[in-house]
Amino acid sequence: MASASTVITVFGSSRPRAGELDYEEARRLGRELARRGFQVCSGGYAGVMEAVSRGAKEAGGCTIAITSTFFRTRANAWVDEEHAASTWQERLFELVRFGEGYVACKGGTGTLVELAVVWEMLNKGVMAGKPFVTLGDFWGPIIERVREVEINHGSRWGEARARLVHSAKNPADAAEYLAQALALKG
Repeated sequence: MASASTVITVFGSSRPRAGELDYEEARRLGRELARRGFQVCSGGYAGVMEAVSRGAKEAGGCTIAITSTFFRTRANAWVDEEHAASTWQERLFELVRFGEGYVACKGGTGTLVELAVVWEMLNKGVMAGKPFVTLGDFWGPIIERVREVEINHGSRWGEARARLVHSAKNPADAAEYLAQALALKG
């Protein structure tokens, strides 16, 4: 079980609505993370962010939102603690800073940027040892393509750096991977 202060930041689309597959998957993820003692951090708005917060609250967990005055939108009703950044860029790096582990759910260009920033920070050793998981197979083709470049160009770190992102088939697998990875680190 994680320390009550261990925060997992979850990235994902703002588009899914309650009852839709992507929303319900993120809701299950929030529950699974909270059941393992994690606090859940997200961008705090609708879609995946709302669903993961809702799931965590339903399981008795704590939720954090990193919002931005740039978006002029309030955090969703499932947020316990809101931190507002001034700009989109500050929000992105606060989401990264708060997390001790990360999950990227299905999403669009915003989620792609978040995935790329976390991956690159891990790759460059800026925040070594923080586990990163993608949920489902949505990001698989992109990750495999980047891994091919790393490995095929014979970089000294090639294979090791290419494996910084773990893929989980479902919310329980993602939460369990994070729990194990953080237990080994601690």
